[in-house]
Amino acid sequence: YNNKTVEKVEWWNEAESLFKEKKYYESLNAFFEYLKDDEQENVFHETEGSKGQFSFFQGSKVIRGFYDEEKFEAEVHLAQMPQPSVPVMRRLLELNFNLYYSRYALSEDKLAMLFDSDIETANPSKLYYGLKELSTKADKQDDLLVHDFATLLPMDNSHIIEIPEEEKAIKLKYFKLWIQETIDLAGTIDADKFSGGIAYLLLALAYRIDYLILPEGKLLSELEKVVEIYFRKDDRPVTEKNQEMMDCYQRLLLKDKEEFYPYLFRSKYTFSIVTPQNYKTITDSIFNANQNIAWYRENKLMDIAAQISEYGFSYCQYSYSLPRPISELFQLFMQINYSNYFKELGFRNDFLHSETNEYDKEAIISRIKAIDQKWKTKYPEIDFKTDKLKFDNKVAFNQSFTTEIEYLNLETK
Repeated sequence: YNNKTVEKVEWWNEAESLFKEKKYYESLNAFFEYLKDDEQENVFHETEGSKGQFSFFQGSKVIRGFYDEEKFEAEVHLAQMPQPSVPVMRRLLELNFNLYYSRYALSEDKLAMLFDSDIETANPSKLYYGLKELSTKADKQDDLLVHDFATLLPMDNSHIIEIPEEEKAIKLKYFKLWIQETIDLAGTIDADKFSGGIAYLLLALAYRIDYLILPEGKLLSELEKVVEIYFRKDDRPVTEKNQEMMDCYQRLLLKDKEEFYPYLFRSKYTFSIVTPQNYKTITDSIFNANQNIAWYRENKLMDIAAQISEYGFSYCQYSYSLPRPISELFQLFMQINYSNYFKELGFRNDFLHSETNEYDKEAIISRIKAIDQKWKTKYPEIDFKTDKLKFDNKVAFNQSFTTEIEYLNLETK
């Protein structure tokens, strides 16, 4: 909802109204219009009278289904199982326990997930949450199942778009560079005294890799484990958690292209994996991180201070589904902070002067104003105060930029 334009939100409202009037097929048509991302072409929907067929993409999976006068059904194939396997079935039984709307199933020699509903109870909310559970879980589990069980074979992923070798090489280079830089940077301060600052660095690194490198499958799962170590509810001191995160990064550093390249590909998504939050949750995260950089600033540890400021914003990008203008501002923030990476990937680098590497104030302000303007119809009060930005150095910029994000008014129309 928070990622959708005003027009798309109107389709949702239409779907709900039509359902209440028992115009089930018209409601379904409006629902699929809402789901469709016109730029991505992620959803396909065909109707014939009171029957319909649909398919949509979620990462490495295609979800297919149909509906008629009585029922609505959706199915996604996870993997092929040529030989029956007790360990696989046990895993699926355990996973089934945590599902609300869908279920794992065996269809001939294929592992699948299913979701269905009577047409009379298939209201937009039930369909949204049912299809979201089905597709996000399937997208996560297919790679993990194939990786964990040698008997399973991947299937139904021919829609995935391969990334050129040169791009994979650049991503591997920066993956290793950022990990090494962060480990070295953490080594410049006392591990006990500044355990909080080191935790910020290690987490900001995970969020940056997730957003900029876009790992999938097993690689993403390993990255998520790093974050999990810190947020796990146990009584271990932060120093101990930091060390465990550091050990994970050391192992990730050893990855060669055979272990790295297969988990880089482009795909289309229909559902966000994370959920929206009240905007105050986002502003609190940014505020708290920026409160913690004073000591590092005063002691001239500028690289650490800049990344702690990045942490507050990137934690939100990783953990929540952000309103689209905030996602676009985050993209800008990362392009400015990691301009060399974007340059090597072939992006035009408009935000830093190539000769001096200083901020191009005009280009940055112009981009911010364009984002404001684009989203004015949905968020009439959005007004990023560009005159408050400080361009003296990286810390001043990151802190002033994220502080303005904190003060944005995102009341919807």
